[in-house]
Amino acid sequence: MKTLRILLAPALWLALALPSFAAPVSLAAISRYLDSITSAETEFTQRNADGSTSTGRLLIHRPGRMRFEYSGDDTLVLASGGQVAIFDAKSNQPPEQYPLARTPLNLILARNVDLTRARMVVAHGESNGMTTVTAQDPEHPEIGTITLFFSPSPLKLEQWVVTDETGAQTLVRLGPLRPGDFPPSTFSIDFETRRR
Repeated sequence: MKTLRILLAPALWLALALPSFAAPVSLAAISRYLDSITSAETEFTQRNADGSTSTGRLLIHRPGRMRFEYSGDDTLVLASGGQVAIFDAKSNQPPEQYPLARTPLNLILARNVDLTRARMVVAHGESNGMTTVTAQDPEHPEIGTITLFFSPSPLKLEQWVVTDETGAQTLVRLGPLRPGDFPPSTFSIDFETRRR
């Protein structure tokens, strides 16, 4: 018996010394969590593909609406009405626009998020204590992917990485999400165009 304890002691010590790896949160639970986010705001830090960093405030109003207000200038990225509009603070031109459906952000802004759909999730695991989910639009995988990072308890979206069709990556790290109450004009591309 003493010999068995001596043999087991190093194995026990090794088990205690190694980090524990929790099972990733299920895709169904993550889908329910994302669906529960209706109106929210938070601060964000964005690391761009060229290595530059931006900060600002993010407003979310699901389904389909998101507003990135960048600190230090009047640059704005607005998703609304099925479009994404980029307002460049240094330009007098109308905003550059393209369909929201052509961006991976469309996946988390959908009316009903269902990460269990066939061919939507291309990776699901655990990394440094966070659940990671890499998703793509099954109908348009060529537009890129979004990798979401969640802390498990309580479940919270911490950050995401968008990888576009060229392989360029943009990381957005979120602060605590707070409930938001926004007037309709907050997410109106037409209103913002007229205001400018």
